[in-house]
Amino acid sequence: MRRRQFITLLGSAAAASLARPPPADAQQIKLPVIGFLNGFSLAEWAQPVAGFRKGLTETGFVDGQNVAIEFRWAEGRLDRLPDLAAELVRQKVAVLVATGGANRVLAAAKAATATIPIVFATGTDPVALGLVASLNRPGGNATGVYFLAQELEGKRLGLLRELVPTGSLIAVLLNPKGATPAAQLKDVQAAARAVGQPIHILPASSERELDMAFANFAQLHAAALLVGADPFFRARRDHIVVLATRLAIPAIYEAREFAEAGGLMSYGTSLTEATRQVGVYAGRILKGERPADLPVVQSDKFEFVINFKTAKALGLTIPQSLSLRADDVIQ
Repeated sequence: MRRRQFITLLGSAAAASLARPPPADAQQIKLPVIGFLNGFSLAEWAQPVAGFRKGLTETGFVDGQNVAIEFRWAEGRLDRLPDLAAELVRQKVAVLVATGGANRVLAAAKAATATIPIVFATGTDPVALGLVASLNRPGGNATGVYFLAQELEGKRLGLLRELVPTGSLIAVLLNPKGATPAAQLKDVQAAARAVGQPIHILPASSERELDMAFANFAQLHAAALLVGADPFFRARRDHIVVLATRLAIPAIYEAREFAEAGGLMSYGTSLTEATRQVGVYAGRILKGERPADLPVVQSDKFEFVINFKTAKALGLTIPQSLSLRADDVIQ
């Protein structure tokens, strides 16, 4: 082969190589990666994850196009969180998102890295947890969304009272090993005293204690049940709703997922909206902003959901004063 022909062929091969798209793996490597750490499962967090993706899209990022998301689900086994967080850090993710699992998931993320930006969603005061120096000036490598959870027990108690006769006993299911059990108990008791509502506390922090609490409820002759806000209860919402249904208990819960699972009513912060805001912050950090300069967002969107199908099964008539205030109803 003549020298000129060889050079021409070599140049053509090089041009063809440059024209071909790089392998999928090579394309993936070039994308910034968000590590998404969660104490529960995708099945439980489908709607909040959709909210997270929406927030990312609002800042110009779409999974698989200009960003990649690596999900790590603990599936309710919160002891796995430190290993899952360490795994994401080893992958050198650009942002580490920590949601679902309350203090355990936040502690795992914080212990895994002091340099990678962390964006969290929590129902516990992040200043008290040591995650940030202050809400307005986080000051470190973490920022995120702080939503009300346990602070809404009084509101949930008030909604439940509208269903039951005045003076009737209401049972309250609380986790004595939760994030802030003393404060939660104090808030419920104060709300009950303010309106003269008799209550009885049912403690539960394990599967066995849950079953015992519902067995005790049957002996109390209480008119209704308030299930306190707690990640332990949220992770077992299907089981709790089944127990309540079996005993025909009118109950109110912290999140719409309970009502969607067959619970009567729920009132609480919209987790989907909170995680949308997490997605917005993750996108802004990918664009160069620092967590230290992004104030912690206090989510203020609340949802009141009524499951009319469950009400019918319980033989309950929902007062118009409640149905008109519902943000969503399940028929």
